[in-house]
Amino acid sequence: MKEANKDLLEWVIRPTLHALDMAGQRAETLMLGTALVESAGRHTRQIGGGPALGLWQMEPATHDDLYTTYLCSHRTDLQPRLRRASLYMFGGSLPPSAELLVHNPRYACAMARLRYWRVPDPLPETLTGLAGYWKTHYNTAQGKGTVAKFLAAWEAR
Repeated sequence: MKEANKDLLEWVIRPTLHALDMAGQRAETLMLGTALVESAGRHTRQIGGGPALGLWQMEPATHDDLYTTYLCSHRTDLQPRLRRASLYMFGGSLPPSAELLVHNPRYACAMARLRYWRVPDPLPETLTGLAGYWKTHYNTAQGKGTVAKFLAAWEAR
């Protein structure tokens, strides 16, 4: 594994997942694979000028919906975990902005994991299964990503 990807796993993904109480080998693999296929684990703004932000390339509308609809309305119990995971203390009554996805990799990781957390299906046990899970639940049917691209990004890690 390349040093930068090892650092991403050890210094961002693993501690974030532990702070969220959502750790495990499959979750680590899914989160590293997602970052690699979405941004090569290094681009914090979408190449070509699109709206996606952070290493996990989350669009601001997705961020805002996840925060407002899920974390503030249905799963308020997850907010302290998000604060702990991202080392970001929300100030006053203002919700965190999607711009944090660019500037705080642990926040970006946590939000991406929470996006997956909303999915009722369990994480698959194989890499190919995780690639399909990413395509179905993160990239979507309309997205340009493919299972083959996820697997290729993983192999190149």
